[in-house]
Amino acid sequence: MTTTQDIHSPRFLAGDEFSIPTFRLLQQDGTLCEGAEAPELSREQALKIYHTMVATRVLDERMMAAQRQGRLSFYMQCTGEEAAVVGAAAALDDADMIMAQYREQGALVYRGFSYDEFMNQLFGNELDYGKGRQMPIHYGSRKLHYMTISSPLATQIPQAAGYAYGQKLAGEGHCTLCFFGEGAASEGDFHAALNMAAVHEVPVIFFCRNNGYAISTPSIEQFAADGVAPRAFGYRMHVIRVDGNDILAVLSATREARRIAVEQNKPVLIEAMSYRLAAHSSSDDPSGYRSKKEEAAWREKDPILRMQHWLIDQGWWNDDEEKALQESLRREVLETMKRAEKRPPPPLDSLVSDVYADVTPALQRQLDRLKAHVRQYPEAYPKGARSLDPDVKARDDDAEDAQGGK
Repeated sequence: MTTTQDIHSPRFLAGDEFSIPTFRLLQQDGTLCEGAEAPELSREQALKIYHTMVATRVLDERMMAAQRQGRLSFYMQCTGEEAAVVGAAAALDDADMIMAQYREQGALVYRGFSYDEFMNQLFGNELDYGKGRQMPIHYGSRKLHYMTISSPLATQIPQAAGYAYGQKLAGEGHCTLCFFGEGAASEGDFHAALNMAAVHEVPVIFFCRNNGYAISTPSIEQFAADGVAPRAFGYRMHVIRVDGNDILAVLSATREARRIAVEQNKPVLIEAMSYRLAAHSSSDDPSGYRSKKEEAAWREKDPILRMQHWLIDQGWWNDDEEKALQESLRREVLETMKRAEKRPPPPLDSLVSDVYADVTPALQRQLDRLKAHVRQYPEAYPKGARSLDPDVKARDDDAEDAQGGK
């Protein structure tokens, strides 16, 4: 479908016509905006959402501190974007697929991913589902319908369109929600995915977290249009822009997006306007590209504080409960981190498993050469790698005994 009207003199559109308002329900003090109605939400559901947001914040703070101490090689925080991530996850059915980027740990927490499971992945130990083959924060859970994170930017977006097409064929009433940032929306995969989803009418929700920066590149230098949302018009796609720091607005918008996706087999684009309060990653220093004044202004809009105010207004939360929750979560994070650190890495032989049904002769030769190299140059390998070879482990143990177990 293309033109709907003929004209006989040139008439250009400048693009200014394509602007979208922002959907908001909660003010920063936790009260409803004038004329707004809160979505249906029980006390139990509201507290689960809030606990998840706080649990995600505590996990991020402790793990970033652990990275700075040299206990982790890398980390990425969700700080400031908890409402966008958790609110979207809370609107889904448990069997809906989530395809994340790398800042959506809150969705996993909401679905029941334990601190132990997070720690095992972060430290790449023997209990890590990925067997230590991924760098930290690349989580995944088959049982929780959360696709394993992939490092290349935006690859999950066309994958989500394809997965949702399969869900449409299966006809079981499920959808896929795909998270990504506004920086990823500048990749070609974004456009390919939206076009495929629109043409084939698949039940997918494209959820863009517009946090203002693609690493160090501000939005104003990424695109000239009114954000990401207007791009949906080019694909005749349902679209909404929402205040990403307003948990009730995100929940309400995503619930409706899911209804459209599942009942009508139509893709939906959601642009959640938020702000990345932390650095892009543990390798980034945001002071080089944004001001302290800007950060301070956004800290006043903290999504956790906004929901906390709303819960208190409902009579569902108080200061004593807040203190107890914070203390409990911090204690749990530290305990699980200590357990994960003590566990050994996966067996060396696992390097060549899960590729073929049986290890091929070529792979076996490579593994044998690696083991020989470890035996010959043990000092060139971390102790965790050396201890996976029985001969080297015995020598390491003898050396420790000789030094008094140090």
